[in-house]
Amino acid sequence: MAILFSTKQLFSICIILSFMLSFSYGRSPNPAFRIKAVNLGGWLVTEGWIKPSLFDGIPNKDFLDGTQLQFKSVTVGKYLCAENGGGTIVVANRTSASGWETFKLWRINETNFHFRVFNKQFIGLDTNGNGIDIVAESNTPRSSETFEIVRNSNDLSRVRIKAPNGFFLQAKTEELVTADYEGATSWGDDDPSVFEMTIAGRMQGEFQVTNGYGPQKAPQVMRKHWSTYIVEDDFKFIAGNGLNAVRIPVGWWMASDPTPPAPYVGGSLRALDNAFTWAGKYGLKIIIDLHAAPGSQNGFEHSSSRDGSQEWGLTDDNIQQTVAVIDFLTARYARSPSLYAVELINEPLSPGASLKSANKYYKAGYDAVRKHSSTAYVVMSNRLGPMDPRELFPLASGLRGSVIDVHYYNLFSDIFNSMTVQQNIDFVYTNRSAQLNQITTSNGPLTFVGEWVAEWQVSGASKEDLQRFAKAQLEVYGRATFGWAYWTLKNVNNHWSLEWMIKNGYIKL
Repeated sequence: MAILFSTKQLFSICIILSFMLSFSYGRSPNPAFRIKAVNLGGWLVTEGWIKPSLFDGIPNKDFLDGTQLQFKSVTVGKYLCAENGGGTIVVANRTSASGWETFKLWRINETNFHFRVFNKQFIGLDTNGNGIDIVAESNTPRSSETFEIVRNSNDLSRVRIKAPNGFFLQAKTEELVTADYEGATSWGDDDPSVFEMTIAGRMQGEFQVTNGYGPQKAPQVMRKHWSTYIVEDDFKFIAGNGLNAVRIPVGWWMASDPTPPAPYVGGSLRALDNAFTWAGKYGLKIIIDLHAAPGSQNGFEHSSSRDGSQEWGLTDDNIQQTVAVIDFLTARYARSPSLYAVELINEPLSPGASLKSANKYYKAGYDAVRKHSSTAYVVMSNRLGPMDPRELFPLASGLRGSVIDVHYYNLFSDIFNSMTVQQNIDFVYTNRSAQLNQITTSNGPLTFVGEWVAEWQVSGASKEDLQRFAKAQLEVYGRATFGWAYWTLKNVNNHWSLEWMIKNGYIKL
């Protein structure tokens, strides 16, 4: 019996066969095909700078987890300091504030906090001594390390710190800080319990927003955000404007949905399910990107660090916990034709994330993906910080369907601060081309510019200038053998929003 195929059916069969043959060698299924994607940043992993209004309803929102505070005694005239960075007494004898004089908040509720010091101990009462001296010795916060910050309503930079014994901290001398001041205050310069507070840094990630709202309000806020920030019409827009894929940042807690560990909120998995449904409807591919790993792989808010600490990859248990997240996500979506790639982790930061830990995790994560899918690409992010751009090649070159992810921004380095329009464009054509060429080989992993943006440090640039800058990046990053992804689809900062850039004629694909 003869079987007849239409021209369209024959073409589809050829594409599938080509995919199967070429993928077995780790190369792009169709040499002409490249991922042209946009990141869905700020959706399933919070970044406050992308959508600041998400934090507007948090009570006492100046004091979120990871907020860095410095306290200057109004009587002594010097800063509180965890001597030696922690492990001993707290003093008030520093004329300027740096690491040892900076205290990072752990928020318990809107009024009570732990203060973490440079060496990661918590300040508290000296329970082994007289019970009133202030020390930074405990590695685990308890009730004796719990404080309240009381602000002057007429001058919010003036504060008092109430200790768990009910008394206020005071700087008795430069060398003696105790919790034994009682009574009201006029907030004058003669009150040793008054401190001038400086907020030296803030964090606005997933941990901050969920812990800030608390267990009663956070579920309502986050589920509304997930269901309204990215919707089906966004996928329709993406598919209708020359893009063929989305890179979706996710957090490790998603693998425990619907009851993730506190303070995280269940519901993001359902949102990701919706993304796969919409991608299927509009013919888009999905790259699942583990943007936030347990312990935080870089200490940034976008990896959901609680206080800037970077603790991912320090133990085998932590690595195995991360592999389990990859296993869960791949198993869930392996049968979806929209699953194109799984990115094992985003931007691990060296030297905290060592090459040894990265390689160990990448091999285990790759195996977890392959357990469920023989066709999904496996993306391995180059480390940030000091590193060799080809350091993953010994591992990745031997793994079928592997991809190296690099992120190129003409930002975040002093070398870009004084560059002109033309110098930025030349840097893309010259330096970025060379960097991309260095990691592009005929028999190694594919290359992916997983994040880039048409934003720079140039002031007063014209629309035409930005169009030229975007065009240069599209041309150069279009040579990446896997493709590229713009950061991000939506952002209150216009140039960071590909939606805005397309609608306003800055970028045309």
